[in-house]
Amino acid sequence: MPKVTLDWETAQNFITDAFVGVGVPREDAEICTDVLLESDRRGIESHGCNRFKPIYIDRINIGIQNPVTNFEVIRETPTTAVVDGHDGMGQVIGYKAMKMAIEKAKKYGMGMVAVRNSCHYGIAGYYPSMAIKEGMIGITGTNARPSIAPTFGVENMLGTNPLTIGFPTDEEFPFILDCATSISQRGKIEYYARIGKDTPKGMVIGRDGSELTDSNQILIDLNTGKAALAPLGGVGEELAGYKGYGYATVVEVLSAALQAGNFLTALTGKNEKGENVPYHLGHFFIAIDTNAFMGLDSFKKTAGDIMRALRNSQKAPGQDRIYTAGEKEWDVWCERKDKGVPINEAVQKELSKVRDDLKLTQYVFPWEK
Repeated sequence: MPKVTLDWETAQNFITDAFVGVGVPREDAEICTDVLLESDRRGIESHGCNRFKPIYIDRINIGIQNPVTNFEVIRETPTTAVVDGHDGMGQVIGYKAMKMAIEKAKKYGMGMVAVRNSCHYGIAGYYPSMAIKEGMIGITGTNARPSIAPTFGVENMLGTNPLTIGFPTDEEFPFILDCATSISQRGKIEYYARIGKDTPKGMVIGRDGSELTDSNQILIDLNTGKAALAPLGGVGEELAGYKGYGYATVVEVLSAALQAGNFLTALTGKNEKGENVPYHLGHFFIAIDTNAFMGLDSFKKTAGDIMRALRNSQKAPGQDRIYTAGEKEWDVWCERKDKGVPINEAVQKELSKVRDDLKLTQYVFPWEK
């Protein structure tokens, strides 16, 4: 069964109603839906509808994620805060934490909020986008269940730990760098498994140092500690994998040490008996007001000039275009905005099952017609 396009209105209404159906308050459900669909708007399908059921609905149903979010501020200064999310909805925690950082930045030029005891917060680029809309620079990072092996190691110790930065420009789209500190993130391998595709060689190493490609087996081996993702740059020092390892460590520290949160192998989602437990993830959010420096217009023009200079530089033979971060995602949105989100066969079945389980009979999907 090929991909079928689901219009944005139906996708938004259904996903929101489904979140409400498993106990998420409607206002929070709307936030969760917006974060989820932002991935598909940008063409980052590994974090969009592909993750709706297995990462959010299923975790709520088995009791390791709370549908009602208790956003508790446990320490605060004029420019900083520490929040305990009590294992609520990561998107809601992330939205409120970045909003708090932005409000502090409006008053004092900069704001930072550290979070502990959260859950997967969706596409990291969503949160810098919130700051960009306010004329600010936005930065976020999160730790995650262990997936990356340190340089010269084979044990999965660090999460894929994205370090995500966004800022406004004077162009149609902002600059948003949203990527893992591993060669690939677990979500992409989950996506490969769903569509029956092997993981490219060199992204994953086994305990014996071999390069693994079977996507389904990799997901099993990552959970059992028999495989690990290579850090950004690759295995060893030859391709500077130590740089990805270093940046992943930075994100781990900022996602755990400021907020006295869990880290490394404490984030497996399993207890000593092998039972499912909450992940207790940590995040951090930073907002920087450009008006506290030389002003928004000045910042946007210089940033835009830099982007244009990069794109207009000499291209490699056979290449007709140089991109800057956020440009490809903008191109995807321009192509999808009047059509909808493409849904593959596996996700079609998942959405239909969620609909049936929750008795949301008002929805008839295009793949059922």
